[in-house]
Amino acid sequence: MTPAVTGEWIRGLPKVELHCHLIGAVRATTFAELARRSGLDLPDEPERIFADINSLPPDPALYENTVIPVPQGRSADEPEVSYSLFQASTWVIQSLREADDLTRIVYEAFEDAHRQSGVRHLELFFDDVPEHLASLGYAGSVAAYAEGIRMAERDFGMTGRLIKGVDRSKSGEEALAGVREVVDNPNEYVVGIGLDNLETAGPPERFADAYRLAGQAGLKRTAHSSEHAPSAQNTITCLDLLGCDRIDHGYYVLEDPDVVARVRDERVAFTVGSTTSRRSWRPWRRASIGAMLEAGLNVIPCSDDPGMFPTSLTNEYTILNEQIGATREQLSRMALRAVDASWLPDPERAALRAEVEAAIVELDAAGL
Repeated sequence: MTPAVTGEWIRGLPKVELHCHLIGAVRATTFAELARRSGLDLPDEPERIFADINSLPPDPALYENTVIPVPQGRSADEPEVSYSLFQASTWVIQSLREADDLTRIVYEAFEDAHRQSGVRHLELFFDDVPEHLASLGYAGSVAAYAEGIRMAERDFGMTGRLIKGVDRSKSGEEALAGVREVVDNPNEYVVGIGLDNLETAGPPERFADAYRLAGQAGLKRTAHSSEHAPSAQNTITCLDLLGCDRIDHGYYVLEDPDVVARVRDERVAFTVGSTTSRRSWRPWRRASIGAMLEAGLNVIPCSDDPGMFPTSLTNEYTILNEQIGATREQLSRMALRAVDASWLPDPERAALRAEVEAAIVELDAAGL
């Protein structure tokens, strides 16, 4: 009989985080300090803004008759005044004024992942350089991010990589120029690209040229898909046209049983998060992840925007167990599959897998 899952076991489980947005990982206390230093004109105290992040759902007419019913009303935990994740992210970006700020938020993201969740390897999404930091340029910004990773690797024994976000609200030409910048300014820590922002803002087809260039340059590819658009088709497009190595979110693949069968057979990795800034959608998210797990899909927990939700990878594993019903064996497999889906070089990935396997054996032997 498989032992029950305990909080101590989940905390001790070595984890890999593959889907975490840098700006969404900024601590509320850090945002408060940077915002006050920068003199940002905010509608409320920075800590209050973070506490009241709650992105309101889009037009409910888009989500009628889905396989997993999407809540149409408000949830009990919604604040009286809500700030969207995108608005809060904009304010955080505006508070960043120098290269040291970029290094700091990367280092703190790694520190929090290490201390809160026992993360051994972290892959962070980063966005375009904002206009007020244009003097740093792409290369300068990435150098600042990379310094934060190097510091974390030294202090916490972790590894890390960076994923260049492709903003789907922009044009295909802008995306292509952004990828060309990555290709023309190689950095050992930047290993891939990822399509992000609201899925309804831009279809994946728009970015075919950018993704083709990334593939030709040897960059890994992922995309937020079947998260906001209630269709499985975008995921097929991301796999077949964009050449994605894994998919972020993917809950609406459940709308098409043929797609479910395909992605199950191909062992497509889906990075899934039970927590979202759309508070009313959290029950739907968790029910969808449960259905994906029941269908045999390769789901891998992620924290997504841990500083702003707030959550942690440990919390996501706990929700999987306590609210979705994932067993100890399933959680162990997820931890190992996260290693397998990582974008580390083969020798490093193999070494990390052996390390995680050994740690799971030790945890089980200790009777935790």
